[in-house]
Amino acid sequence: MPEVTALFWVTKILTTGMGETTSDFLANWSPAIGGVLGLGGFVWLLRLQFRAPRYSPWIYWGAIVMVSVFGTMCADIVHLVGIPYAVTTPVFVLALAGVLIAWYRSEGTLSIHSIRTPRRETFYWATVLATFALGTAAGDLTATTLHLGYFSSGLVFAALIVVPGIARLLGLNAVAAFWWAYVLTRPLGASFADWMGVAKDRGGLGWGTGPVSLALTVVIAALVAHLASRHRRAALSAPAGRGR
Repeated sequence: MPEVTALFWVTKILTTGMGETTSDFLANWSPAIGGVLGLGGFVWLLRLQFRAPRYSPWIYWGAIVMVSVFGTMCADIVHLVGIPYAVTTPVFVLALAGVLIAWYRSEGTLSIHSIRTPRRETFYWATVLATFALGTAAGDLTATTLHLGYFSSGLVFAALIVVPGIARLLGLNAVAAFWWAYVLTRPLGASFADWMGVAKDRGGLGWGTGPVSLALTVVIAALVAHLASRHRRAALSAPAGRGR
């Protein structure tokens, strides 16, 4: 697992936005092909992640991107069959709670720094997928169902994501603060990405989901390249025999 720094949160928020607009772009281009690409990329990157002997920034963040794309697709498909966001949002809340409860009962901790076994990693990625699906539904709930619009929704979640940081300073458990903030990164990034990508008649800037996805991909790739370089330097300077 990566080190949780400010750069981690920036990269995470950007991947949520990129996943949102990429999913929308693929759905508009070809729902069938987009679904195959989303599912195929999701399975392939997670397979690489589980088989990796140690943390690899490129594999880890690639998996996060594909979970973002696929998680968005899952939430959107549920909505397209006629289930409103007011229903899917609490359902995904329960799903996330169920995964976290099962994880804690099985392992006794929810800390990402304790992930050293395949079972714990399975719980971790199930949690990540649930957070993306929940965040997608929650962001669309505020933007469309509650008629706040994408930009205003982004501002709401930008304010909300400060709360776990403040709560942490006041004594909230670090693990609880982490997952609280982690859930909020999804609607935060997705709301602003939607605002940039959707047409002006829908309250956006009209830049298009394709261009926004491409721009975010370039920025994410640059950040991951920096993280990978820093990770290599740290590994080279680590004492011999030290773990990953």
